[in-house]
Order: sequence, then C-alpha cells, then structure tokens
Amino acid sequence: LRRLGKPHEALSVFERMKARGVEPNVVVYSAVISSCGKDGQWTKALELLDEMQDRGLKPNVITYSAVISACEKDGQWKKALELLDEMQHRG
Repeated sequence: LRRLGKPHEALSVFERMKARGVEPNVVVYSAVISSCGKDGQWTKALELLDEMQDRGLKPNVITYSAVISACEKDGQWKKALELLDEMQHRG
C-alpha cells in the first residue's frame, strides 16, 4: 500500500478495502500506519493501532516501529516513549 508513492492514497485504498469487506491483517495495518507517518498523520497512526487491537489483531515489532516513527516525526516524544514501553511489556 505505501508503495503507491503517495502516502495519503494508502489510507484511501485501505478504507475502500474495508468497505468492500476485506479484513485487513497486521501487515496491512503496519503498511498503512507507516504511510500515515510519512504523511505527518501521527494521530491517525495511533487510531489505526487502536483499531487493529479492537479487531483482535496483535501489533508486531514492525507495527510498533511504524507508529513510534510517526510520533517521533511530529515531535511527540512522550507518546513515542510510551509506545516503546508498551511494546516491551507486551513482548
């Protein structure tokens, strides 16, 4: 998804997938979260992290890395450190 070259379009494709009944997996969520980070949408990246967990998906190290990077790029260091701590405690 993020290879489209336009990070904001990845989110649009993701929403269309869900609207058509496609259940995104951890890999898809991680790619969209990464795209959000590249597009300066750190709050959307956090929303997607919450959404995937609400759907019963367990974020992996790639997912956490993407959302931490999204926060870091916007200077949200406190949140980035909280996520790092959460990742370490979840294993």
